[in-house]
Amino acid sequence: MAEYVVSLYWDEEVEKWYAENDYIPIVLEDASLDELIRRVKLATPELLELNGKSYADINLLFCMEAQAVAV
Repeated sequence: MAEYVVSLYWDEEVEKWYAENDYIPIVLEDASLDELIRRVKLATPELLELNGKSYADINLLFCMEAQAVAV
């Protein structure tokens, strides 16, 4: 089974979530974290296929990145 770690980031300035993975490759954004994860799950098999990569037996791991901002 192939595992892919998808990084999730919150951009407070524009109030959106971002999902990224260079191998799939995928970059998506959404205001809702649940909707973003749903969209990543839907888009991943198609993106892998378009890039000539196997999409059978994939496991997506979502990793939230926290960023500190000095004010």
